[in-house]
Amino acid sequence: MPRMRTVVLSSLGVAAVAGVAGAAVAAVRSATRDRRSVDVAGAEDAAPFAWTPDATTWVVADDGTRLYAEIDEPQGHRTPPTVVFSHGFCLALGAWIHQRRAVVDAGYRCVVWDQRGHGRSGRGTDAQCTIDQLGRDLAEVIAQTTPEGPLVLIGHSMGGMTMMSFADQFPEEVRARVVAVVFVATSPGGQGLLSLGFGPVLGGVLARVGPRTLAGLAARPQAWQRARRIGRDVESLLVQRLSFASPVSQETVRYCADLLLGTDLTVVGAFLETFEDHDKRDALEVFADLPELVVNGQEDVLTPPDHSDALVAANPGAEHLLIPDAGHLVMLEHPAVVNLHLLGLLDRVGSRPDAAVSA
Repeated sequence: MPRMRTVVLSSLGVAAVAGVAGAAVAAVRSATRDRRSVDVAGAEDAAPFAWTPDATTWVVADDGTRLYAEIDEPQGHRTPPTVVFSHGFCLALGAWIHQRRAVVDAGYRCVVWDQRGHGRSGRGTDAQCTIDQLGRDLAEVIAQTTPEGPLVLIGHSMGGMTMMSFADQFPEEVRARVVAVVFVATSPGGQGLLSLGFGPVLGGVLARVGPRTLAGLAARPQAWQRARRIGRDVESLLVQRLSFASPVSQETVRYCADLLLGTDLTVVGAFLETFEDHDKRDALEVFADLPELVVNGQEDVLTPPDHSDALVAANPGAEHLLIPDAGHLVMLEHPAVVNLHLLGLLDRVGSRPDAAVSA
């Protein structure tokens, strides 16, 4: 049976290559022309994706894994809340660059961190690459970087799931300290998350054989990196197709490609199972009375807007921002729109008496 699954995956790969080969060159050229006509968000900055934090730290998780975090404390920053950003699968804390800049410019203290196995953080064992473990990791990040004071939690994709896991395991901490939440392109689960835009059949195949295939690639890192260099244009096209629904700058595509495809392939494989098992719908009750912003790209093929229906239904006061011509990385594709609504939420909760408690 393992042999048969390998053959099936290989056949699918050959068929996919054969099906797209004739159109690949034209598609790459067309996408490249579109990207050249788009300015990168934040282009007024000499290095729009660069950031120097005020402080860096290593958080020790409950299993001993070291998690990397950065802290921003703008001069004369406002009274709390502190804003805590959790990034998505195969990304890193840099995915929040535009929101981080906006929030710090508005005067709020920020904490951003690399989830285990991503960015600079350690990974632990395969058995610890789970959504439940990520919830405990977030608890340690908060405890060790912001032990007191109100919080606003913001999560994209897997980062939103991390927030739900945190609420599921530490409901009293959420009720005592969290004053608002923002979910971006995420899902409470229960719908099967591994179609990845390919439909349930191929998605199911990827779920079953993906970890082994990725482990095989990871065992040949030089070949993987060489393949990436040779196929950079095609790589950019695939990233744009899966992450965006409108033309974005070449700089943005390359920045995202380096984040997404720079993640350790064994980590990617280790996390696949937890997405299939993920179901935190019951935990949504913990957020039910909080100011909540739910953001989706209307053309998101990874976590389509219907994945957020349960989030919105669980909190009648939630604001649901559905952005047209936007994909899964909506915060990098349309940062001005996302930032406008995010800052509006922060200003509302920042003026509340319970958000002004001194840390």
